[in-house]
Amino acid sequence: MMDPIITQLEPFAPQVWSVSALNKAIADSLKARFGMLMVQGEVSGFTRASSGHCYFNLKDGTAQIRCALFRRTADQLNFSPRDGQLVQAQARVAVYEPRGEMQLVVEAMRPAGAGQLHEAFLQLKAKLQAQGLFAQERKRPIPLYPRCIGVVTSLGAAALHDVATALQRRVPHIPVVISPSPVQGADAPAQLIKALQNLSTQPHIDVIVLVRGGGSLEDLWAFNDEQLAHAIVASPIPVICGVGHETDVSIADFCADLRAPTPTAAAELCAVARDTLWQQVVSTQSMLSDQLAQALDGREQQLDRLQSVLSRPSVWANKEQHSLGRTAARLGRAAQQFMNRHSMALQPKAIRLQRARHDLPQKQQERLTRAGLLLGSLDPALVLQRGYAWLENAQGRAIVSVKELEAGQEVQARLGDGVAAMQVLHKQLT
Repeated sequence: MMDPIITQLEPFAPQVWSVSALNKAIADSLKARFGMLMVQGEVSGFTRASSGHCYFNLKDGTAQIRCALFRRTADQLNFSPRDGQLVQAQARVAVYEPRGEMQLVVEAMRPAGAGQLHEAFLQLKAKLQAQGLFAQERKRPIPLYPRCIGVVTSLGAAALHDVATALQRRVPHIPVVISPSPVQGADAPAQLIKALQNLSTQPHIDVIVLVRGGGSLEDLWAFNDEQLAHAIVASPIPVICGVGHETDVSIADFCADLRAPTPTAAAELCAVARDTLWQQVVSTQSMLSDQLAQALDGREQQLDRLQSVLSRPSVWANKEQHSLGRTAARLGRAAQQFMNRHSMALQPKAIRLQRARHDLPQKQQERLTRAGLLLGSLDPALVLQRGYAWLENAQGRAIVSVKELEAGQEVQARLGDGVAAMQVLHKQLT
């Protein structure tokens, strides 16, 4: 058997890099390889630091890259970047050496379109608005004094802590029922709808708070679901929606009965604070105390006056007697004035009546004389005395026409001094 051949190899001694040197070398390589380039993508997670620098991600359907937009460049932009917006960024590839992270340092940026998520948001918003889900007149008022408050959010969300803290501080006397649900992810819309429906079946809950903390447009996308929008509108209990930060707006905000800028604000809007109620009670108590004191003071003064009168009845009687005497004097003067006025008015009438008492018989006598003369002038006997005769038939009726006579008819002729019987021999008409 042959002995194995053993070969002694020289020990491998590679170059040892420090982490910072390696990061710098990678950064130099990327800078030399790519230089300045133009990248198109959708803005996600856009934030502005207190220094004025902006940080965000650019993403497409499968990947994303971290970007830095320093204050000098950000101040020169002619638009305000927002999550979901499609942009074109002129940038250079760099490495943030302290953490060894690759990033794009943006030197210029311009809008390239609304972005897929933002475009979907606008389309759904227009559709639901046309269906009347955003109409202000259908929204219900939030009760000022709810018996119980329902909260829909994730148990692990910071929004739950903010809401619980605000409610404990403002309305610790009102019970709170939490219906947990995921607030992010593909299953979140269905779970949010189920959580809302669970609270809607409890009759003692008067208001529901739907909340979630801030995030990018895709993080908040569960609240832009069409079915969730219809569930909010169909809820028999008023819904307050507080999703994201003040600048974040979701479809759920438009459909809710009241939109709050933050989860904490939603908790503050769902009920009147206990301190405010206490101040109202104190103010009402003070007002009632003042009114009661005034009423008691008035009654005490009235009792003092009555007591003064009852303790000295003779004074009261004298006062009433003087009052009656003054009233009687006024009545006497009024009666005398009344009689004087009417007496003066009756004097002319008495004079006319006295004059008429003397003149009336003479006037009546003269009227009788004139009437007698007139009546006498109309007496038929006077006419008969002048030679005329009055013819009568056998019935004593006056004959006034020859036509009433017949030959052989007996008639009576009444003359001035008597009556003569006659017979008609013949008649002749003139």
